[in-house]
Amino acid sequence: MRGLRHTLFIAFLALLSLGGCRSAGEFASETDQLIDRSRITFQSMMSDNQYPGLVDLASRAKAIIIVPSQLRAAFLIGGRGGNAVMLVRNAQNTWSDPAFYTLGGLSFGLQIGGSSSEIIIAVMTERGLNAVLDRQVTLGGDAGVAVGELGKGVNASTGLGLKSDMYAFSRSEGLYVGASLEGAVIAPRHTWNHRMYGSNVTPRNILIDRSTSSNSQAAQSLIKAMP
Repeated sequence: MRGLRHTLFIAFLALLSLGGCRSAGEFASETDQLIDRSRITFQSMMSDNQYPGLVDLASRAKAIIIVPSQLRAAFLIGGRGGNAVMLVRNAQNTWSDPAFYTLGGLSFGLQIGGSSSEIIIAVMTERGLNAVLDRQVTLGGDAGVAVGELGKGVNASTGLGLKSDMYAFSRSEGLYVGASLEGAVIAPRHTWNHRMYGSNVTPRNILIDRSTSSNSQAAQSLIKAMP
């Protein structure tokens, strides 16, 4: 069963990656489109009074991960996936350029339906940030990284005590009965990072060292939207 899960997961991420196969001319516009949709999602959810916890945590987060569209579908075996951007705040309270990631996974058991979700993850600790930076990490199941999920109308100062390394917020359309974000995998999308910033660039170069940057107007607009 474990081997089957691994094989299906690799196949699912491979299908997700096919969506990013474009010519060099098309790629720049595609990355800008993702960044722009991420900004729209972030601004929309930050201004939505149904998510007071997001405003509270985002203003203090070490990093923000935005998935403007995660697709999820299931009939006993479920799949989910979407492209993401991550920005990191430094000690001077300035934000990095965005680096590209993917978020995806498989789930098994009693579940049925489909949905499209906007997801924002506030990374609150160094442990959470380091877990995500350069490698694939499983939310809630890797290196002791704890993930909390806050729903509509829940303030971050109540109930959870801010003990998790990350907090996830989602806004969904459609019907889905089954698994939560627990067990989803976040992984760097190296191809997109290389196309936008250079062939030898790592997420750490973009987010922490800031040894490279982009002239993208979409990226500058997203940075300005950060709290």
